[in-house]
Amino acid sequence: MTPIAVNPGALPTPRGYSHGTLAGNTLHLGGQTALDADMKIVPGGIVEQFRQAFGNVLTTLREVGGEPRDLVSVTIYLTDIPDYQAHGKEIGAVWRELAGPVYPAMAGIGCVALWQPEAMIEILGVAVIPATRLTLAP
Repeated sequence: MTPIAVNPGALPTPRGYSHGTLAGNTLHLGGQTALDADMKIVPGGIVEQFRQAFGNVLTTLREVGGEPRDLVSVTIYLTDIPDYQAHGKEIGAVWRELAGPVYPAMAGIGCVALWQPEAMIEILGVAVIPATRLTLAP
């Protein structure tokens, strides 16, 4: 089995990395910050950054036929855990809006900084996509 890079056209073109790597029916989702199509971190705080970063993860997942229910693990890196906790209800509402009532194994990890200095959050994950839905990007 040869891993296949997954790079949706709707996301910024990666340089030196892939948005995801498909190995069999397991998709390893690369870390996504709140980069928009213009390669800028969205303004507005942790809730807006969560929405963009998680949306980027889901865009990569859907590129190969995956759905939020296929997520088996999500890791969230945060530069300010108390800020994330203070907005937990809002972030939970965004999660349910984008993914529904799907709750995979999760971890939240505090860190000093992320790749883009203005990024407050980075999300990565793993999904197992049933063969009946698995598609490869053209």
